[in-house]
Amino acid sequence: MDDFPVLIGGKAGSGIDKSAMILGHLLNRYGYRIYIYRDYPSLIRGGHTFSIIRASCNKISTHKDKIDFLLALNKETIELHQGRLTGNSVVIYDSDAIQEFPLSLGIQKLGLPISQIVKKEQAHDIMRNTGMIGAFSKVIGFEMDVLENVLAENFPGEAEQNVKIAELCFAAAVTMKNVSRQTQMPLPLISGSHAIGLGLVKGGLEAYVAYPMTPTTPILHFLAEQANNFSLQVVHPESEISVILMALGFAYVGKKAAVGTSGGGFCLMTESLSLAGMSEIPVVIV
Repeated sequence: MDDFPVLIGGKAGSGIDKSAMILGHLLNRYGYRIYIYRDYPSLIRGGHTFSIIRASCNKISTHKDKIDFLLALNKETIELHQGRLTGNSVVIYDSDAIQEFPLSLGIQKLGLPISQIVKKEQAHDIMRNTGMIGAFSKVIGFEMDVLENVLAENFPGEAEQNVKIAELCFAAAVTMKNVSRQTQMPLPLISGSHAIGLGLVKGGLEAYVAYPMTPTTPILHFLAEQANNFSLQVVHPESEISVILMALGFAYVGKKAAVGTSGGGFCLMTESLSLAGMSEIPVVIV
C-alpha cells in the first residue's frame, strides 16, 4: 500500500488527538510522508471527535475523504464514518464497547476486548487508545519494537504500562494487510502550531505573551518548552488585555514581540491594537 488514510475516533476527551500524533510518528518511522487532519469540535468532554492520518510514499498536503482503516473506540465512530469506508477497508473496534453495528458484507472487521484488557491491567480508560494502536500495528504487519520506541518517547512517565497494553492488544490481533517499510528517511513530524512557533523564532522573536485559548494554546506551550534553547521570554498573564499591553511594553523597549489568541480574545485586544497603531509600536498577533 503506497497511500492509505487511517481514521481514529471516539468521545472528546478520550485522547484522540494524542493518538493521531502517535500513529503519525509510527507511520513516519516506516518512511511514509504524513498528513494529519484533526476534527476540532467546541467540546472538552463528550460528543464525537476524530482524526484522519494519511500516510503516503509521496509528498502530500491534504487528507482523503475515503479511508482504508477505521479505528473505532465507540459505536458512534462507526455510525458517523461508515460512508468513508470502501470495499477494501478494515475496521478495528473495541468489542467491549461495540456489540452490534451495520456494515457492508465486504468490510473486514476485527473486534478486540480492549476495555477488558485495560481494566485487567488496572490502567486508565484513556489507554484504550494505546491498545487500539497496538492492534493496528499488528493488522498492518508492523514490528512491535518500533511501536515500543514511539510509545516510550510520547509517554515518558507511563511508558511501561502503555507498552504492556499495546503488547497485549498486538498479540490478540491478526495481520490483515501488509504495509511495507519505505526506503526514504523519515522527516520531522510537526504540527501547524510548532511550525508557527519555529517561524516566529526564525524571524527573531524575543518575547511571546499569551493567555491560553484554543486553538493557539499549543504555540504557547511549545515556545515555553523551547524558551531556554532560544533565549525567549515567554509570559502567561492573567487576561488577553494584559497580554497585548505587556507585548507592547516589550516592543517599546526594543524587543521583537508576538502574542497568540483566538476570536474572543482578539475582541478584548482591539483598543490596545489601536494604541499600537497610534504609537507606531510593532507587534505580531497570531
